[in-house]
Amino acid sequence: MWASLMAGLLAQPWARRAAGFTLAVLTITLFILNLRRLGERAGRAAERLKTLEQTDAIHRQMLDAAASRPRNRDDLLDRLRGGEF
Repeated sequence: MWASLMAGLLAQPWARRAAGFTLAVLTITLFILNLRRLGERAGRAAERLKTLEQTDAIHRQMLDAAASRPRNRDDLLDRLRGGEF
């Protein structure tokens, strides 16, 4: 019954035009919502990249500091006496 009623309704030219307009509006709305979601995803990825770069810079500083540390107590005393710290 519903199928015949819908078929009869869509036989009218104004109903077909309204259905086409509704589908166009729905398509545009879904496209805009998808763009919004992609923007949010890109923002999160940029934030994650920024955090990773900061962590990498800190790690690099720690490795540089460890590479230039005194090897033993005598080297430490020589540095302290020389005023290098």
